[in-house]
Amino acid sequence: MPLKIRFAAALLMAAAASATLAQDAAALYTRALAATCANCHGTDGRTVDGSAIPSLVGMPLSYMITQMKAFKDGSRPATVMHQLAKGYTDQQIDSIASYFAATKR
Repeated sequence: MPLKIRFAAALLMAAAASATLAQDAAALYTRALAATCANCHGTDGRTVDGSAIPSLVGMPLSYMITQMKAFKDGSRPATVMHQLAKGYTDQQIDSIASYFAATKR
């Protein structure tokens, strides 16, 4: 196989691997953001039965975004969520909400 063809094939494989790594990194970042909720909302957003803290897994996307933004701007009172939510950007809130909305109960 001529050197130019091998080089072109190597470049294509490297580009494909790079795109896969970027997707994996984005998914890992989103999962890490969602993991910050585990201290109160349980592993993978699943609280134990009877908990006063709501389970996040399977929560509707728009509802979670609305509630997180209400915590963030102080219009929804809370014990600690209003403080925690202030630490997230709107994009991070969208990512966390998307993660939990897509996760099956």
